[in-house]
Amino acid sequence: MPRNLDTTLLRSFAAVADHASMTAAAQNLNLTQGAVSQQIARLEALAGGPLFIRDRNGLRPTALGERLLGKSRRLLALNDEIWADITGGAIDGPVRIGVPYDLVAPCIAPMLRSFTAAFPKVELTLICGSSPELAGRIGDGDLDLALVEEPVEAAQGEHLLIDRLVWVGARGGSAYAATPLPLSLVVETCVFRPAVMAALRRQGRDWRSMFENGGLDATFATVRMDLAVSAWLSFTVPPDLEILPADSGLPDLPSFAVTLHRPVRTPSLAAAELARQIRDAFARFKRSG
Repeated sequence: MPRNLDTTLLRSFAAVADHASMTAAAQNLNLTQGAVSQQIARLEALAGGPLFIRDRNGLRPTALGERLLGKSRRLLALNDEIWADITGGAIDGPVRIGVPYDLVAPCIAPMLRSFTAAFPKVELTLICGSSPELAGRIGDGDLDLALVEEPVEAAQGEHLLIDRLVWVGARGGSAYAATPLPLSLVVETCVFRPAVMAALRRQGRDWRSMFENGGLDATFATVRMDLAVSAWLSFTVPPDLEILPADSGLPDLPSFAVTLHRPVRTPSLAAAELARQIRDAFARFKRSG
């Protein structure tokens, strides 16, 4: 005899996984925390085990939860697609997404290409900027979605990925050994700048700004020509550049979280679908290593 899953339970489960918090999930779903806790407990009873464990970053899916989460997202997406079809709620209209310069090429551009192909009626606008700038624009309601790079311990958005910040130089280059250290960052408001400056101060290393506020391509060029070093998340480093090893003499850098931010208002169908595809893209990226 077939049995039916309650999508309300799955939606609460996915919201808790997205926000790593019962309280934040409840606010997002316009429910009480008690109601969300009860729904998770009911789903755990059906699944036959705990779906979340608590760590320093909040609630994290267990192995059982991870197996259920991907399938839950697919079922919820299909549910929403069917509902949109039968109610005439086509996915269209404008969506403005903000993305840091360094995240566009490695993981966002292919996903946006697939999204626009699947939903040609959506008027997608991509805005690039530094993470602090994009976080401010989300707060002002100027964007529908934003990806933001944040220090792990201070991250406020929905966690998509945690990666280490690394020193980057030209292959076979020597800029890392120069004194003062020539440093090239994309923009003066780069979210990595405070962490880089703090690491150099702790080491007592003199540095000078080689290049600022000229865009990602110009920063790549100065590093490729061995005129400077830079600091990027490890998964964004182009293959023709080198992650500088520990014996280069440069100080250790902290890890950063890539997070998804949304304004307080209820998202449109198009914004909600784009957010889902962003989560799926980062989940696939993490699985691929």
